[in-house]
Amino acid sequence: MVEVLCHNSIKISENVIIYIDPFKIDKEYHDADYIFFTHSHYDHFSPEDIEKVKKESTLFIITEDIKDQAEKLFGKENVFVVIPNEQYHIPGLDFKTTYAYNVNKAFHPKENKWVGYVIEVNHKTYYIAGDTDNIEDIRNIECDEAFIPIGGTYTMDYREAADLANRIKAKVVIPTHYGSIVGDKEDAIKFKELVNNKEVKILIK
Repeated sequence: MVEVLCHNSIKISENVIIYIDPFKIDKEYHDADYIFFTHSHYDHFSPEDIEKVKKESTLFIITEDIKDQAEKLFGKENVFVVIPNEQYHIPGLDFKTTYAYNVNKAFHPKENKWVGYVIEVNHKTYYIAGDTDNIEDIRNIECDEAFIPIGGTYTMDYREAADLANRIKAKVVIPTHYGSIVGDKEDAIKFKELVNNKEVKILIK
């Protein structure tokens, strides 16, 4: 089961429970086996929301710029640091990181080494793009389900996102990063109209 709880806050419930960038969490879950963070901005790394989903054994997968804060909050032994464009194995899970950055705006510079993820769970692959533009580095992604930001301003807009969706090899495409800070459901509907030959699921209502 896959849910987009809010913005870029994603929950994958398979044989393990995975959260990505928990934000504006509306209930106490405390069920996370893994929490992945794409970068340090407040709408992606929110300690107040992390508290609602983490449990004692949660492993936190983080970018380098969050390291000191995460280790202080969650303990060094529970923190796993990643950089872009690498393959990783952690207990019970394989994943790789992708590049995530802006090319025509300054919010997410490449040198910050922020990331997206391709996570393999229960024989399915999930691509979470993170806050990125439609960059050359990610146009050859292959996955079962892709979560792509469409809100514009800080990421690609719905037109650019649809172009990326049409380039990558994904069976299902799910728009994210709208409906809270930037973008609205109308952007998701326009995005869906521009995506060809793929199923588009609109999960943020």
